[in-house]
Amino acid sequence: MEKQDRIKRKRRRLFMRAAILFSIVAAVGYVFVTNFFMAEASIVNEGDDAPNFSLVNMEGEVVELADYEGQGVFLNFWGTYCPPCEDEMPYMEAEWQNYKDKDVEILAVNVGESELQIDRFANRHSLNFPILKDSNRDVLNAYGVGVLPATFLIDEHGEVILKREGGMSQEHVENFMEMIDPAAS
Repeated sequence: MEKQDRIKRKRRRLFMRAAILFSIVAAVGYVFVTNFFMAEASIVNEGDDAPNFSLVNMEGEVVELADYEGQGVFLNFWGTYCPPCEDEMPYMEAEWQNYKDKDVEILAVNVGESELQIDRFANRHSLNFPILKDSNRDVLNAYGVGVLPATFLIDEHGEVILKREGGMSQEHVENFMEMIDPAAS
């Protein structure tokens, strides 16, 4: 009897291990397929129309990309935990000050962080440009962003004219703002 019990227990363990392994393989396969194949369909590239979105800013107001039709938009995805994001913020603030009365806007989309984290960061760096909260990463995913920071330059017609992943220098930000200024074209 004892030998049969031991064999039954071994079979149950083997079955449980196989079921767990199968579940893990299925989950990894699902994640791979959805991230690789489905994300490819939603990646925004240069020459594409920028997908519209609605997000809430730090003042609690709903901001929609379509609100900026006829203006150039410097759309930047960032996080407080991202050193290159932190490095480029002063350059973005300086250029926002230069362009705030023109038809060019900076929209800085924070990805998945709390309002407290964002607010502390913005205060520490004296940021005044619009900061939008993408709490669920919906806009990040719609644009196919994989690396922070990521910047999309959108012209006055809503077309993405440049996509950049990675940090920017002051010269980059200055040149990019000039590229999307409708008055400069």
